[in-house]
Amino acid sequence: MKAEIQPKYFKAAQIKCACGNIIETGSVKEEMKVDTCSNCHPFFTGQKQAVSNQGRAAKFMEKYGKK
Repeated sequence: MKAEIQPKYFKAAQIKCACGNIIETGSVKEEMKVDTCSNCHPFFTGQKQAVSNQGRAAKFMEKYGKK
Protein backbone atom coordinates (compact mmCIF):
# COMPACT_ATOMS: atom_id res chain seq x y z
CA MET A 1 0.00 0.00 0.00
CA LYS A 2 1.15 3.50 -0.73
CA ALA A 3 1.19 5.50 2.51
CA GLU A 4 0.64 8.87 0.84
CA ILE A 5 -2.76 7.94 -0.69
CA GLN A 6 -4.29 6.36 2.43
CA PRO A 7 -6.62 8.50 4.60
CA LYS A 8 -5.57 9.31 8.15
CA TYR A 9 -7.09 6.80 10.61
CA PHE A 10 -8.21 7.92 14.07
CA LYS A 11 -8.26 5.18 16.72
CA ALA A 12 -10.21 7.33 19.19
CA ALA A 13 -12.88 8.80 16.91
CA GLN A 14 -16.05 9.93 18.70
CA ILE A 15 -19.67 9.39 17.67
CA LYS A 16 -21.91 11.92 19.42
CA CYS A 17 -25.65 11.26 19.63
CA ALA A 18 -28.36 13.90 20.05
CA CYS A 19 -29.30 12.28 23.38
CA GLY A 20 -25.81 13.02 24.76
CA ASN A 21 -24.33 9.53 24.46
CA ILE A 22 -20.72 9.40 23.23
CA ILE A 23 -19.29 6.25 21.60
CA GLU A 24 -15.58 5.88 20.83
CA THR A 25 -14.51 3.85 17.82
CA GLY A 26 -11.94 3.82 15.03
CA SER A 27 -12.67 5.78 11.85
CA VAL A 28 -11.21 8.03 9.17
CA LYS A 29 -13.41 10.84 10.55
CA GLU A 30 -12.39 12.29 13.90
CA GLU A 31 -15.93 13.21 15.00
CA MET A 32 -19.41 12.19 13.82
CA LYS A 33 -22.84 13.38 14.96
CA VAL A 34 -25.92 11.14 14.75
CA ASP A 35 -29.61 11.58 15.62
CA THR A 36 -30.17 8.19 17.29
CA CYS A 37 -27.96 5.57 18.88
CA SER A 38 -28.47 2.24 20.64
CA ASN A 39 -29.25 4.11 23.88
CA CYS A 40 -32.20 6.08 22.51
CA HIS A 41 -33.44 4.13 19.45
CA PRO A 42 -36.94 2.68 20.05
CA PHE A 43 -35.97 -0.78 18.76
CA PHE A 44 -33.16 -1.19 21.30
CA THR A 45 -34.98 0.48 24.23
CA GLY A 46 -38.07 -1.74 23.90
CA GLN A 47 -40.45 1.12 23.12
CA LYS A 48 -41.17 -0.14 19.62
CA GLN A 49 -44.86 -0.61 18.88
CA ALA A 50 -46.11 -4.00 17.80
CA VAL A 51 -46.38 -4.40 14.04
CA SER A 52 -49.34 -6.22 12.57
CA ASN A 53 -48.58 -9.25 10.44
CA GLN A 54 -51.82 -8.95 8.50
CA GLY A 55 -51.94 -7.66 4.97
CA ARG A 56 -54.16 -4.84 3.73
CA ALA A 57 -56.87 -7.17 2.42
CA ALA A 58 -57.05 -9.14 5.67
CA LYS A 59 -57.37 -5.92 7.68
CA PHE A 60 -60.18 -4.74 5.40
CA MET A 61 -62.08 -8.03 5.68
CA GLU A 62 -61.70 -8.00 9.47
CA LYS A 63 -63.03 -4.45 9.69
CA TYR A 64 -65.74 -4.46 7.00
CA GLY A 65 -66.19 -8.11 6.05
CA LYS A 66 -69.36 -10.16 6.56
CA LYS A 67 -69.84 -11.44 10.07
